Amino acid sequence: MDVRRTAVVKLAVSDEQRDALHRTADQYLYCANRTADYCWSDTSFTECKTNKRQVRDALYSALREETDLQAQLVQAAIKRAVEAVKGCVERWKKGQRVSCPTFTAETMDYDTRSATFYRNKVSLATVEGRVEPSFVLPADSPTPYEQYVLSEDYEFRESTLRYDPVDDEFYLHISTRRTDGDAEVPADTGHPDQTVLGIDLGVNSLAVSSTGTFWQGDDYDHWCREFEKRRREMQQRGTQAAHNAVLRLGKREEAWRKQYIHTVANELISEAVEHNCDVIAFEDLTDIRERLPHAKWHHVWAFRRLFEYVSYKAPEKGVTVEQVEPNHTSQRCSRTDCGFTHPDNRRGEHFECQKCGYEVNADYNGAKNIGLRYARKRIHRLRSSPKSGDRDAEVNLRVNGGTLNGKSHQPIAGD
Repeated sequence: MDVRRTAVVKLAVSDEQRDALHRTADQYLYCANRTADYCWSDTSFTECKTNKRQVRDALYSALREETDLQAQLVQAAIKRAVEAVKGCVERWKKGQRVSCPTFTAETMDYDTRSATFYRNKVSLATVEGRVEPSFVLPADSPTPYEQYVLSEDYEFRESTLRYDPVDDEFYLHISTRRTDGDAEVPADTGHPDQTVLGIDLGVNSLAVSSTGTFWQGDDYDHWCREFEKRRREMQQRGTQAAHNAVLRLGKREEAWRKQYIHTVANELISEAVEHNCDVIAFEDLTDIRERLPHAKWHHVWAFRRLFEYVSYKAPEKGVTVEQVEPNHTSQRCSRTDCGFTHPDNRRGEHFECQKCGYEVNADYNGAKNIGLRYARKRIHRLRSSPKSGDRDAEVNLRVNGGTLNGKSHQPIAGD
């Protein structure tokens, strides 16, 4: 099982190094935008080019001649653009409005050949040759950089250099990976018995577990509205000082939202560990905007970040994270002896099965259905596998012992 960690490190750059990095970023963005233009077609998504090898073969030599970039940076820019076009094509296939990707933010991707890490500095390839800015590390030890980048247990994968125009600073986001040969996280081909924690995501409650724990969204929504109110007030002034204040407010808001979702993620993982769960099952977020038309952008952002944070934190606790198809999980009766599915079963936050009369909070019902769907999927996969043998697979859903009516649950994060 892979455990991935990202360490964010601020760089102390001299004026000369700063200029070199800016010039490198300009040429990197040129390569990425040139590649996107080459790959894109306004006529049909079938005419867009998404094969990385073919695009690289077509553009690499020309881009090396047109820029002073090192070979690895040219290839990284091509890869980023092709992946962006591929993402747009996938949304286009679903009928969503898309346009050719455009790259403007000063970010560059570095691999093991274009970036070399030392204890207190990094060597980065630029158009002016190698530069070696030092790190600005916190006094507390061990730092995330020491824990992951310098650790023998983790291997360096890649890093992204980002320039923050508000602070006028450069930051490295360093991705690492640990591959455990031991059984800290059980492999999928091991013992078939598992216990799953189902998670339902929504607007009124950011997350609800099949054990009956609710992470309500009231506090999250309140502060998102407060930040938006302050932003509008500042924008109405129209001054440069107000513009700078809006940028600073945006950074504070982003930091607050990330910390809030990190807290929910930690509590959700603790819930799984407390109930001896091996798996946390989420609904697939691919079409979350269409399934929750009343969700605002900050809700969708929260759903995706929550899944992302849980996915990389849970493996260290011995818990895997999976996704299942979400269709009809809000309309299906979660009682194992019923399973009746009908649109009339759900009315807002209340669920009442039209067949058996089971009444419960709708989000809690959805969380149980998500867990049950993973359990059935897992059992089917194990029974159809030649490695599973004759023994029946056991996949248990961890649920609340009582009945939840939606009135007694309390939020945890944000108290």
